Amino acid sequence: MRIVPLGDKVVVQRLKAEDKTAGGIVLPDTAKEKPQQGKILSVGDGRLLANGRRSAMQVREGDRVLLSSWGGTEVTIDGDTLLILAEDDILAVLD
Repeated sequence: MRIVPLGDKVVVQRLKAEDKTAGGIVLPDTAKEKPQQGKILSVGDGRLLANGRRSAMQVREGDRVLLSSWGGTEVTIDGDTLLILAEDDILAVLD
């Protein structure tokens, strides 16, 4: 199933959480933090401006991005947990 977000919303799939610390200690599932990086799967048309036009989105499908920790809404589609959030909740695009 394909999800098409509305307005300035984007659909992001979070990247996997780290299983080990930098020192090599294996983390249990309860100690893992939510990953702050994700891959954009779909983008909306852009924010509606006062003059009736839409602003261009700064991110594109396939971009790897840095997310705010608690932004957006998690949804489960076809067994995959996805995140729908506003473009403002994206902090940076990673190369």
